[in-house]
Amino acid sequence: MTAKKHSALYRHIESLQGASAWGRMLDAGTGVNSLSWVSSLKTESWTAVTGSAQEADWVRDTLQASIRSQDNIIEGNWADPQLLKGEVYDTVLADYLLGAIEGFAPYFQSYLFSRLRPHVGGRLYVTGLEPYVPTMKPETEAGRLLWEIGRFRDACVLLCGQRPYREYPAQWVVDSLQRSGFAVRSVKHFSIGFKKRFVNAQIDLVMPGLETLEDRQLADTLKARGEALRREAFDMITSEGALRHCRNYVVVAEPL
Repeated sequence: MTAKKHSALYRHIESLQGASAWGRMLDAGTGVNSLSWVSSLKTESWTAVTGSAQEADWVRDTLQASIRSQDNIIEGNWADPQLLKGEVYDTVLADYLLGAIEGFAPYFQSYLFSRLRPHVGGRLYVTGLEPYVPTMKPETEAGRLLWEIGRFRDACVLLCGQRPYREYPAQWVVDSLQRSGFAVRSVKHFSIGFKKRFVNAQIDLVMPGLETLEDRQLADTLKARGEALRREAFDMITSEGALRHCRNYVVVAEPL
Protein backbone atom coordinates (compact mmCIF):
# COMPACT_ATOMS: atom_id res chain seq x y z
CA MET A 1 0.00 0.00 0.00
CA THR A 2 1.40 3.38 -0.96
CA ALA A 3 1.78 6.34 1.38
CA LYS A 4 -0.94 8.22 -0.54
CA LYS A 5 -3.54 5.85 0.90
CA HIS A 6 -2.53 6.75 4.45
CA SER A 7 -3.12 9.91 6.43
CA ALA A 8 -1.13 13.12 6.09
CA LEU A 9 0.48 12.40 9.46
CA TYR A 10 1.85 9.06 8.31
CA ARG A 11 3.03 10.55 5.01
CA HIS A 12 4.83 13.25 7.00
CA ILE A 13 6.54 10.61 9.13
CA GLU A 14 7.64 8.79 5.98
CA SER A 15 9.13 11.99 4.59
CA LEU A 16 11.03 12.57 7.82
CA GLN A 17 12.32 9.01 7.87
CA GLY A 18 13.56 9.44 4.31
CA ALA A 19 16.02 6.78 3.24
CA SER A 20 16.77 5.67 6.81
CA ALA A 21 15.83 2.06 7.52
CA TRP A 22 12.81 1.42 9.75
CA GLY A 23 14.52 -1.66 11.19
CA ARG A 24 12.70 -3.32 14.06
CA MET A 25 9.58 -1.24 14.72
CA LEU A 26 7.29 -0.89 17.74
CA ASP A 27 3.71 0.33 17.41
CA ALA A 28 3.31 1.19 21.09
CA GLY A 29 -0.44 1.83 21.00
CA THR A 30 -1.75 -0.08 18.04
CA GLY A 31 -5.01 -0.09 16.14
CA VAL A 32 -6.12 -1.01 12.65
CA ASN A 33 -5.17 2.41 11.24
CA SER A 34 -1.64 2.56 12.63
CA LEU A 35 -0.82 -1.08 12.05
CA SER A 36 -2.12 -1.08 8.47
CA TRP A 37 0.43 1.67 7.87
CA VAL A 38 3.24 0.02 9.83
CA SER A 39 2.69 -3.28 8.03
CA SER A 40 3.04 -1.49 4.67
CA LEU A 41 6.57 -0.33 5.53
CA LYS A 42 9.80 -2.18 4.79
CA THR A 43 10.57 -3.19 8.36
CA GLU A 44 12.70 -6.06 9.58
CA SER A 45 9.87 -6.90 11.96
CA TRP A 46 7.22 -5.12 13.98
CA THR A 47 5.68 -5.52 17.42
CA ALA A 48 2.29 -3.97 18.16
CA VAL A 49 0.95 -3.38 21.68
CA THR A 50 -2.64 -2.77 22.74
CA GLY A 51 -4.25 -2.65 26.17
CA SER A 52 -7.44 -4.29 24.88
CA ALA A 53 -7.85 -8.00 24.14
CA GLN A 54 -10.81 -7.15 21.91
CA GLU A 55 -8.69 -4.65 19.95
CA ALA A 56 -5.90 -7.21 19.59
CA ASP A 57 -8.32 -9.77 18.14
CA TRP A 58 -9.83 -7.19 15.79
CA VAL A 59 -6.41 -6.10 14.51
CA ARG A 60 -5.33 -9.72 13.98
CA ASP A 61 -8.49 -10.56 12.05
CA THR A 62 -8.41 -7.39 9.95
CA LEU A 63 -4.72 -7.48 9.04
CA GLN A 64 -4.15 -11.22 9.01
CA ALA A 65 -2.75 -11.20 5.47
CA SER A 66 -0.13 -8.56 6.41
CA ILE A 67 1.27 -10.30 9.49
CA ARG A 68 4.59 -12.07 8.87
CA SER A 69 6.14 -14.80 10.97
CA GLN A 70 8.50 -12.30 12.63
CA ASP A 71 5.70 -9.86 13.56
CA ASN A 72 3.81 -9.88 16.84
CA ILE A 73 0.66 -8.37 18.39
CA ILE A 74 0.74 -8.16 22.19
CA GLU A 75 -1.94 -7.33 24.72
CA GLY A 76 -0.27 -5.37 27.52
CA ASN A 77 -0.24 -2.26 29.65
CA TRP A 78 2.67 0.19 29.75
CA ALA A 79 2.14 0.56 33.50
CA ASP A 80 3.47 -3.02 33.75
CA PRO A 81 7.28 -2.75 34.14
CA GLN A 82 7.72 -6.25 32.68
CA LEU A 83 6.11 -5.41 29.35
CA LEU A 84 8.76 -5.89 26.60
CA LYS A 85 11.51 -5.70 29.21
CA GLY A 86 14.92 -5.56 27.54
CA GLU A 87 13.53 -5.08 24.02
CA VAL A 88 14.94 -2.21 21.94
CA TYR A 89 13.52 -1.03 18.61
CA ASP A 90 14.99 1.08 15.86
CA THR A 91 11.73 2.99 15.35
CA VAL A 92 8.87 3.51 17.81
CA LEU A 93 5.43 4.91 16.98
CA ALA A 94 3.17 6.31 19.72
CA ASP A 95 0.09 6.99 17.62
CA TYR A 96 -2.50 8.82 19.77
CA LEU A 97 -1.27 6.66 22.64
CA LEU A 98 -1.01 9.54 25.09
CA GLY A 99 -4.74 10.28 24.92
CA ALA A 100 -5.86 6.65 24.78
CA ILE A 101 -3.80 5.48 27.75
CA GLU A 102 -6.22 7.21 30.14
CA GLY A 103 -8.62 4.30 29.65
CA PHE A 104 -6.04 1.69 30.64
CA ALA A 105 -3.60 3.40 33.04
CA PRO A 106 -5.13 6.62 34.44
CA TYR A 107 -2.63 9.29 35.54
CA PHE A 108 0.22 7.40 33.83
CA GLN A 109 0.70 9.98 31.09
CA SER A 110 3.47 11.81 32.95
CA TYR A 111 5.50 8.59 32.99
CA LEU A 112 4.75 7.33 29.49
CA PHE A 113 7.79 8.69 27.65
CA SER A 114 10.26 7.72 30.36
CA ARG A 115 8.66 4.26 30.25
CA LEU A 116 9.15 4.08 26.48
CA ARG A 117 12.67 5.53 26.57
CA PRO A 118 14.58 2.23 27.09
CA HIS A 119 12.81 0.74 24.07
CA VAL A 120 13.76 3.54 21.64
CA GLY A 121 17.00 2.75 19.90
CA GLY A 122 16.68 5.29 17.10
CA ARG A 123 13.65 7.50 16.70
CA LEU A 124 10.28 8.04 18.37
CA TYR A 125 7.30 9.42 16.46
CA VAL A 126 4.44 10.79 18.59
CA THR A 127 1.07 11.74 17.11
CA GLY A 128 -1.70 13.45 19.01
CA LEU A 129 -4.62 15.83 18.98
CA GLU A 130 -4.61 19.30 20.49
CA PRO A 131 -7.31 19.20 23.22
CA TYR A 132 -10.55 20.83 22.14
CA VAL A 133 -13.15 19.73 24.73
CA PRO A 134 -11.72 21.27 27.95
CA THR A 135 -11.63 24.77 26.44
CA MET A 136 -13.86 27.80 26.30
CA LYS A 137 -16.71 27.68 23.78
CA PRO A 138 -15.19 28.20 20.30
CA GLU A 139 -16.26 31.21 18.27
CA THR A 140 -16.76 29.43 14.94
CA GLU A 141 -19.85 27.33 14.27
CA ALA A 142 -17.80 24.30 13.27
CA GLY A 143 -15.69 24.64 16.40
CA ARG A 144 -18.75 25.07 18.60
CA LEU A 145 -20.40 21.97 17.13
CA LEU A 146 -17.32 19.77 17.56
CA TRP A 147 -16.97 21.07 21.12
CA GLU A 148 -20.59 20.12 21.81
CA ILE A 149 -20.11 16.64 20.31
CA GLY A 150 -16.97 16.10 22.37
CA ARG A 151 -18.64 17.22 25.60
CA PHE A 152 -21.64 14.99 24.87
CA ARG A 153 -19.37 11.99 24.17
CA ASP A 154 -17.26 12.44 27.31
CA ALA A 155 -20.28 13.06 29.57
CA CYS A 156 -21.93 9.86 28.35
CA VAL A 157 -18.72 7.86 28.73
CA LEU A 158 -18.40 9.02 32.34
CA LEU A 159 -22.07 8.32 33.10
CA CYS A 160 -21.60 4.77 31.84
CA GLY A 161 -18.70 4.19 34.26
CA GLN A 162 -15.87 4.41 31.74
CA ARG A 163 -13.04 6.89 31.20
CA PRO A 164 -12.81 9.24 28.21
CA TYR A 165 -9.62 9.93 26.30
CA ARG A 166 -7.49 12.71 27.73
CA GLU A 167 -5.60 14.53 25.03
CA TYR A 168 -2.49 16.62 25.71
CA PRO A 169 -1.09 19.66 23.83
CA ALA A 170 2.00 19.33 21.68
CA GLN A 171 3.95 21.62 24.00
CA TRP A 172 3.20 19.31 26.94
CA VAL A 173 4.51 16.43 24.84
CA VAL A 174 7.71 18.35 24.01
CA ASP A 175 8.32 19.21 27.68
CA SER A 176 7.65 15.64 28.81
CA LEU A 177 9.94 14.17 26.14
CA GLN A 178 12.78 16.48 27.15
CA ARG A 179 12.38 15.53 30.81
CA SER A 180 12.42 11.85 29.80
CA GLY A 181 15.80 11.88 28.08
CA PHE A 182 14.84 12.74 24.51
CA ALA A 183 15.92 15.48 22.14
CA VAL A 184 12.96 16.83 20.17
CA ARG A 185 13.84 17.11 16.49
CA SER A 186 10.60 18.28 14.91
CA VAL A 187 7.05 19.44 15.69
CA LYS A 188 4.41 19.92 13.02
CA HIS A 189 0.67 20.61 13.20
CA PHE A 190 -2.00 19.55 10.71
CA SER A 191 -5.42 21.16 10.36
CA ILE A 192 -8.39 18.78 10.44
CA GLY A 193 -11.61 18.69 8.44
CA PHE A 194 -13.99 16.22 10.11
CA LYS A 195 -16.46 14.31 7.93
CA LYS A 196 -19.60 12.26 8.60
CA ARG A 197 -17.58 9.16 9.48
CA PHE A 198 -16.02 10.98 12.44
CA VAL A 199 -19.37 12.30 13.66
CA ASN A 200 -20.93 8.84 13.48
CA ALA A 201 -18.00 7.29 15.32
CA GLN A 202 -18.19 9.80 18.19
CA ILE A 203 -21.94 9.52 18.71
CA ASP A 204 -22.30 5.79 18.04
CA LEU A 205 -19.50 5.13 20.53
CA VAL A 206 -21.74 5.96 23.50
CA MET A 207 -25.04 4.44 22.37
CA PRO A 208 -24.44 0.88 23.69
CA GLY A 209 -23.48 2.28 27.09
CA LEU A 210 -26.63 4.39 27.28
CA GLU A 211 -28.68 1.21 26.94
CA THR A 212 -27.25 0.06 30.29
CA LEU A 213 -28.34 3.13 32.28
CA GLU A 214 -31.03 2.40 34.84
CA ASP A 215 -32.53 5.87 34.42
CA ARG A 216 -34.28 5.29 31.11
CA GLN A 217 -35.61 8.84 30.91
CA LEU A 218 -32.07 10.19 31.15
CA ALA A 219 -30.85 7.63 28.61
CA ASP A 220 -33.59 8.54 26.13
CA THR A 221 -32.86 12.25 26.56
CA LEU A 222 -29.16 11.71 25.94
CA LYS A 223 -29.83 9.56 22.87
CA ALA A 224 -32.09 12.27 21.48
CA ARG A 225 -29.38 14.86 22.14
CA GLY A 226 -26.84 12.72 20.29
CA GLU A 227 -29.11 12.36 17.27
CA ALA A 228 -29.77 16.11 17.23
CA LEU A 229 -26.02 16.78 17.21
CA ARG A 230 -25.59 14.23 14.42
CA ARG A 231 -28.22 15.94 12.26
CA GLU A 232 -26.74 19.39 12.89
CA ALA A 233 -23.25 18.15 12.05
CA PHE A 234 -24.41 16.40 8.88
CA ASP A 235 -26.16 19.56 7.70
CA MET A 236 -22.98 21.61 8.17
CA ILE A 237 -20.80 18.99 6.48
CA THR A 238 -23.19 18.92 3.53
CA SER A 239 -23.04 22.70 3.16
CA GLU A 240 -19.38 23.31 4.10
CA GLY A 241 -17.73 20.03 3.10
CA ALA A 242 -16.31 19.33 6.58
CA LEU A 243 -16.21 20.55 10.16
CA ARG A 244 -12.94 22.49 10.06
CA HIS A 245 -11.57 22.78 13.57
CA CYS A 246 -8.80 21.30 15.75
CA ARG A 247 -5.25 20.29 14.88
CA ASN A 248 -3.31 17.03 14.94
CA TYR A 249 0.43 17.02 15.50
CA VAL A 250 3.51 14.90 14.92
CA VAL A 251 6.44 15.23 17.33
CA VAL A 252 9.74 13.55 16.45
CA ALA A 253 12.28 12.74 19.15
CA GLU A 254 15.51 10.82 19.55
CA PRO A 255 17.12 9.52 22.76
CA LEU A 256 19.97 11.60 24.11
